[in-house]
Amino acid sequence: MRETKVIKLNDGVEIPVVGFGTFLIPENGHTYNAVKKALSLGIRHIDTAAAYFNEAEVGEAIKHSNIPREEIFVTSKLWIQDFGYNNAKRAIDASLKKLGVDYIDLYLIHHPYGDVLGAWEAMEEAKKEGKIRSIGVSNMTPKLWKKYIPLFSTLPSVNQVEYNPYFQQKELRKLLKKDGVHLESWGPLGSGNKELLTDPLINNLAKKYKKNSGQIILKFEIQDGVIVFPKSTHPERIKSNMDIFDFELTENEMKLMRALDKGEGSHDPDAEGVEEMLLSAIDIYV
Repeated sequence: MRETKVIKLNDGVEIPVVGFGTFLIPENGHTYNAVKKALSLGIRHIDTAAAYFNEAEVGEAIKHSNIPREEIFVTSKLWIQDFGYNNAKRAIDASLKKLGVDYIDLYLIHHPYGDVLGAWEAMEEAKKEGKIRSIGVSNMTPKLWKKYIPLFSTLPSVNQVEYNPYFQQKELRKLLKKDGVHLESWGPLGSGNKELLTDPLINNLAKKYKKNSGQIILKFEIQDGVIVFPKSTHPERIKSNMDIFDFELTENEMKLMRALDKGEGSHDPDAEGVEEMLLSAIDIYV
């Protein structure tokens, strides 16, 4: 089994820095097979969400993995239509039931719109009750962070956002660092961005270290303190994404990688109409 590095969050909970994302893997056996395979290859952090509609298969794969529950870190997320104190309490219990677990290691506010404060209160309560070990947020921009975080009784442990070498969230990371909050990356490989995967600097580093471009990108992100969720249903790619702990990028190489930042992502939570769209959505969003 490959080595998996863990880091400590601001509430003392330890989290593996490499996770397995299940976004857009359907619940028709595909999620079950993908998660079971990922666990067998050494992954110990599984990221799902109520809105992915695959929590039940994630839970079944964990159950049938023969790996002790306490060795697997499970993340799920509260969907926007379940915000508000009472709705969130019901949704947390529903996720626990679907996952077939006694507790969720990390539970996130999926999108910060609507009754965020009521949802957060329910999550804080669930943490005190032992249903959740750690709580956090997702898709919070600097603008949304400044709007909500001062109103929370407790700080989030993470903020899961879009992040890759072309979109390094530098302004947001300054805010998170001040509060001791870790950034988690969805789309750490640029969600299939061919320009990123064929970037000359990244390709040159791949040749130097005898790795592929994806491994260089993930290594940069982890060395920069980011928790990543590369998603693949291909066993060889899952193995490859884990095989990044046997080399280190130099400080100069890290500096060059940081200079690749273009400051633009594919999803802007602050854009006009996004909140209204998500509040009325029944489809799945990141």
